[in-house]
Amino acid sequence: MARPRLHLDADTSIRQLQRALLERGHDVTRTPNAWLAEGAGDEAQLLGATAQGRIIFTFNVRDFVVLAERHPRHGGTVLAAQRQWTLSALIAALDRMLKETTAEAWVGQVQWLARWKAADSA
Repeated sequence: MARPRLHLDADTSIRQLQRALLERGHDVTRTPNAWLAEGAGDEAQLLGATAQGRIIFTFNVRDFVVLAERHPRHGGTVLAAQRQWTLSALIAALDRMLKETTAEAWVGQVQWLARWKAADSA
């Protein structure tokens, strides 16, 4: 079973977040990059991440729930309400999620990151 690979969409494209996850051994990309231009729309980001075999992480809940329904074979979508998270809590939850799940389990799935939030960071 393959380890999940993650893409940070334009809303979650935080360099420190990417760096921290890379340092923990995860395969993480962010918008923009070689296969996704700066200013790429939400649908292009979802489809680009899917084509690259990546789960997409976003704070843009409203738009990505609709896109996930429109493209049911997407690579996986992780949602979070931005105001509820500190950077350190995001790092810890995403690290836990990437360690505890497999890429195969994510296909077509939409999950809330809060599922992997540590009790002490609530």
